[in-house]
Amino acid sequence: MNLDAASALVTGGASGLGAATARRLAKAGAHVVVLDLNADLGASFADEIGGSYAHGDVTDPDAVGAALDLAEQHGPLRVLVHCAGKGGTVRLVNRDGTPGDLDLYRQLVDINLVGTFNCLRLAAARMAANEPLEGERGVCVLTASVAAWEGQVGQIPYASAKAGVVGMTLVAARDLASKGIRVNTIAPGIFDTPILARFSQEVRDGLGAQVPNPARLGQPDEFAMMAQQVVENPYLNGETIRLDGAVRMSPR
Repeated sequence: MNLDAASALVTGGASGLGAATARRLAKAGAHVVVLDLNADLGASFADEIGGSYAHGDVTDPDAVGAALDLAEQHGPLRVLVHCAGKGGTVRLVNRDGTPGDLDLYRQLVDINLVGTFNCLRLAAARMAANEPLEGERGVCVLTASVAAWEGQVGQIPYASAKAGVVGMTLVAARDLASKGIRVNTIAPGIFDTPILARFSQEVRDGLGAQVPNPARLGQPDEFAMMAQQVVENPYLNGETIRLDGAVRMSPR
């Protein structure tokens, strides 16, 4: 997929995996719209890479639609990279013997799974109206997690949602095949993102040591490299790619 004169939407694009991906897509020639809830960081980062910032929640159809409108002002939408998501802890039985928090479970599944579906369906509808470019109208890259297979204790909502993203990938690719739109998912392992910044260096080093090879945390640009390859390789479709240094998460 040639990104010259095209636009791309990166959700959760103001930091971490999303920011690294937005930077790479911008260097590849796309006008990148950064959709993020952090207005100050999002606006400054979008300006830095020569893109645009859109504020909004990925579960909000109007907000995502406005971001897509903004993208199409700068060229046909050819790429969606959906990185936005949120973690949280829910136990089935709390320490005091009460049942787990159903409302928080729903909230986290809504953000991580329903938000993915919302962005995918809205972006695909825009891409379907594009003129084909070397047989393609667009590419969608979703983000799951190794928690889809090896969720740890307390990760029930996150693991449920990310397993749902893995489950929708092949179905979505088949659904959109007739439109010339590819869909793939990246399932990252333990990455050095702002979420880990609150932990001490000792804890971060311990997490990295769990990875067989290389024995370190993943770097956001390594995720971005994979996202760019997914966009550029026209034969890669319907696949979920683990990007994790061969780690398999322990129960806790």
